Amino acid sequence: MTFPKGFLIGASTAAHQVEGNNIHSDYWAQEQMPHSSFTEPSGLACDHYNRYEEDIRLMAQAGLNAYRFSIEWARIEPEEGQFDEQEIEHYRDNGVEPIVTLMHFTSPVWLIRKGGWEAESTIGYFRRYAAYVAEKLGGEIKYICTINEANMGLQLAAISRRFELMARQARENAQKAEGTVQVGMNFQKMMENMKYAAQENAAVFGTPQPQVFVSSRTPEGDALVFRAHQAAREAIRSIRPEIQVGVTLSLHDLQALPGGESFAGKAWEEEFRHYLPFIQGDDFLGVQNYTRTQYGPEGQLPCPEGVELTQMGYEFYPEALEHVIRKVHEDFRGNLIVTENGIATADDTRRVEFIRRALQGVENCLGDGIPVKGYCHWSLMDNFEWQKGFSMTFGLIAVDRTTQERKPKPSLKYLGSFAQDGAT
Repeated sequence: MTFPKGFLIGASTAAHQVEGNNIHSDYWAQEQMPHSSFTEPSGLACDHYNRYEEDIRLMAQAGLNAYRFSIEWARIEPEEGQFDEQEIEHYRDNGVEPIVTLMHFTSPVWLIRKGGWEAESTIGYFRRYAAYVAEKLGGEIKYICTINEANMGLQLAAISRRFELMARQARENAQKAEGTVQVGMNFQKMMENMKYAAQENAAVFGTPQPQVFVSSRTPEGDALVFRAHQAAREAIRSIRPEIQVGVTLSLHDLQALPGGESFAGKAWEEEFRHYLPFIQGDDFLGVQNYTRTQYGPEGQLPCPEGVELTQMGYEFYPEALEHVIRKVHEDFRGNLIVTENGIATADDTRRVEFIRRALQGVENCLGDGIPVKGYCHWSLMDNFEWQKGFSMTFGLIAVDRTTQERKPKPSLKYLGSFAQDGAT
């Protein structure tokens, strides 16, 4: 495989999943609750906040030339209107091409207390935060993703509805429902804890149903997220017009079997096409894909019998990435960056195979003139997979949870080989 000069080959992380001790965020607050839906708290996570130089050095030594990471809003603005100069400076030094995400699921507790991601005021708060980052770090950044998986709310709403139905029918179907959304969720535990969680949420956030970013979104809240993206985009451009600004979306390869065409079409409209008016002015789109979803005459189908499943319950299907890139390109004619694509597995040989087949698909797209500018694998290291805790191993680097020792896997060097000499 051969990639053009300047093609970005990198890995991705999210601040809360790797940094540790993000004590001012909504996720941190939820993790500490007695009846939390999290299997364990994030705690020190991978201590990336203190060890980031070592981690970036491992990336560079393996040949990777890009790092997609997030800035933790709750660190930068721990209290409303109070920005921490020391914290913003922490994110300055990188060493590889930075692809910065401003909001990767976690928000400051104070924002959630003010209504969170269903409140009109959030648009202005997010605009102010984006402007602050652009002013302080903009001279060193070429790419900013405003919001990670900005379409996640509607996906979660649909999955929650399906899970409630499935849970009533058979408790053992829980993992199948969780495996259809590209984020670590514990719907079973959430339902069991619902009555307790309401009381604990009220004590922390002032409401029994806080609107965190990964709450099930209303249609109004769905549009609000993208209006916040647009506001941040314009703020960044007014300060640093040279920065490329986009958003990332969680996208499945939606495949229709005979009779399932209408279901697949409706799902793609909800997952992608209805966002086009909000993103057509973006400089690029961050494509995030892990697997496929199939539809038949009765609607969404479970994974086919006998297929290989990842630790997350996803079907092992790296070809999905090429399909999604091609589908997105039909309507979005701007540049594309694969900002997440990966596999949770304890068998690194399967990760290598996943990368090989995924990158083959990217090369095929480039050969047809589709403007893909880079590929960032999820994830740089085994980390905190949200409500699933540390049991899901997505990383190119293993992390000893006791000593924090980093142990690069063969997949790290394999991925880096594509950036080192452009061919393998």
